[in-house]
Amino acid sequence: MTTDEAVADPKTPPPPGLRERKKQRTRNALVRSALELFTRQGYEHTTVDEIAEAVEVSQRTFFRYFANKEEVAFASQESAECHFLAALCGRPADEAPLAALRGAVLDAWGTIGDAIERMVPPELHMRMYRVIESTPSLLAVHLRRTAEMEERLASEIARREGLDIDADPRPRLVVAMFSGVIRVSGKLWGEGEEDSMVTLRDLTAFHLDYVGPTLAERWDK
Repeated sequence: MTTDEAVADPKTPPPPGLRERKKQRTRNALVRSALELFTRQGYEHTTVDEIAEAVEVSQRTFFRYFANKEEVAFASQESAECHFLAALCGRPADEAPLAALRGAVLDAWGTIGDAIERMVPPELHMRMYRVIESTPSLLAVHLRRTAEMEERLASEIARREGLDIDADPRPRLVVAMFSGVIRVSGKLWGEGEEDSMVTLRDLTAFHLDYVGPTLAERWDK
């Protein structure tokens, strides 16, 4: 394909214009400032005014991008979830459900990291994870969002397998099992001293590899 053909290809999205790039920079700056404040002084003790002031924009500008503090607190999490779901949708059609989920979460780690890094430093994203886990109001939102994400994943697994999700329990069961592994890995990561995404990825892979033996084999060895 020539350069002219690539430019003319309707499947190739046009690069964002100056206005869109400026808006994205402002949004990213708001997310970064919010997460820095949340991790430094706590979610409950941070106001929208403080977030806006840190970026030198008005409160009105903040609300053009986010409906409330809760939404900005989960902005980087939302980006990661979107990349994971897209990775699952792109897995080979002949992969078994658990293998597709495993492959999606591990293979998408690079793009997830890149997407987060364009928004906030990865270590800040990971520190915010701990804030969410230790803040009751945010933890409640996190659990609700997790349940919603599980339903989206189960729907995708059902679609891949040609199943009626309301008639066949297996899509929801395999996603519940997968989500349990993710929660265990996240909990152990949060209790450790390493706050890198690589460490969390390795923990996740380690525990996912134990799912099959845990379900199918005896535990006396």
